[in-house]
Amino acid sequence: MFKKPQRIHCGDLLRYWGRHPTGPFWCMAMLCAAGPAHAEEGFDGTRLMLQVAPIVVHSNSNPDHNNFPQLLGLEYETRTHWVAGGSVLRNSFDQPSSYWYAGKRWFLDSIHENLYFKLTAGVLLGYDDPYEDKIPFNKNGVAFAPLPAVGYQYKRFNAQVVLLGTSGVMLTLGYDIKRWD
Repeated sequence: MFKKPQRIHCGDLLRYWGRHPTGPFWCMAMLCAAGPAHAEEGFDGTRLMLQVAPIVVHSNSNPDHNNFPQLLGLEYETRTHWVAGGSVLRNSFDQPSSYWYAGKRWFLDSIHENLYFKLTAGVLLGYDDPYEDKIPFNKNGVAFAPLPAVGYQYKRFNAQVVLLGTSGVMLTLGYDIKRWD
């Protein structure tokens, strides 16, 4: 008579985003609406950031490339700007993948107080056959990946352009969901 409620799993959300590339934007909009109405200027404490990546621009045009990575990530940053995080995504060949990393963020105050450079390095999982040779240092779907990025922080929001080696660039959008002094 009554239907039992269905559970929603992360895989279901990723499949949903696969059909709807604007899914990450709606997720960010809901989180932003639920967050505080204002944030202090010049915050320099510890933070936890939720990140999405709506699009990748590849350096060569290939119809097999997935340009919508459906990335969802979580990043922890200390007050000295050391970072550690992880993300799940669909790689350039639409394979489920993840990136687990550590790194550092440097603000470029001499150019603009909100502009920054970030360098992370970690393990990239998921580039399997037949695409195992598409990224360097890959062995059985496990690869070392250094990723430089340039970004802009405005209050709790940030946007980054991440260099994906010689393959292309990825746009990421982030929101600080938690801050500590």
